[in-house]
Amino acid sequence: MGSLISIALLSPVIGFAITGLFGRNLPKMVCGAIASIAVLISFVCAILLFNQVSSGAAVELNAFNWIAAGNINVDFSFLADRLSVWMMLIITGVGFLIHLYSIGYMHHDEGFYKFFAYLNLFIFSMLVLVLGSNYVILFFGWEGVGLCSYLLIGFWYKNKEYGYAARKAFVMNRIGDLGLLIGIFILFNTFGTTEYKAVFAGAAGVSKSTIEIICILLFVGAVGKSAQIPLFTWLPDAMAGPTPVSALIHAATMVTAGIYLVARSGALYINAELASSIVLFIGLATAVVAGTIGLKQNDIKKVLAYSTVSQLG
Repeated sequence: MGSLISIALLSPVIGFAITGLFGRNLPKMVCGAIASIAVLISFVCAILLFNQVSSGAAVELNAFNWIAAGNINVDFSFLADRLSVWMMLIITGVGFLIHLYSIGYMHHDEGFYKFFAYLNLFIFSMLVLVLGSNYVILFFGWEGVGLCSYLLIGFWYKNKEYGYAARKAFVMNRIGDLGLLIGIFILFNTFGTTEYKAVFAGAAGVSKSTIEIICILLFVGAVGKSAQIPLFTWLPDAMAGPTPVSALIHAATMVTAGIYLVARSGALYINAELASSIVLFIGLATAVVAGTIGLKQNDIKKVLAYSTVSQLG
């Protein structure tokens, strides 16, 4: 069943390559259809993986040894378990519907083919994020969705305000990403690996202070990506991008990456009372503050933005 993971990942990459390289010379409907079918194939794979995972053990795929330097050894490997498959269904299911909607919404845009290439690349990056079997692969996908977010928010780059919004989102996310990266470094230094299974199995034997630091740093990454206090102001501004981008990235998928990270690291947070309390209070404060701000907004997209931030909290 590991082949299903390969197909799910490769399908949007192939769609990205075709639309990005040849889309300029293809009819718009053909270009949109190729990109949409690529995501539909991934969605079908997600359904099949869901059936497999529900009835048995998790599905694993070790593609190749990616990094081998001294005591650093990282496999380019993937894990489809109940958590990652649920996320797959959301990413590919919602993603496919938004691809279909975008065919009509972006039909008159000059950069039609580029838009669909970016959407396919985003789907691939998001799948890598949730399917990675270790924190390094997760970070690889994490940065990929950050890049795609920047490209899509600032898609109408001739408008300076949209460009500013894209840069703001990119910079504020980098702040959170730095915390996540440092957390992964400390995690590797502590456990000697970044593989989920090995890390979670050895969590109980590590000092509480170290686990607390790791969990807090991981949560800093989640705060940036999921727009929590104090790094939440980029999300309302990011609504400057095309409406399908707001729906796909800033309401349905990318902003849930932080929640996925905390849920995936649940075995660590169980042993980190302080970090868990910080998650609780930051989430509660964000829910209340963003919900209150949303009540006073006049722009419908800003209302939806603050509503999203509130519900993420």
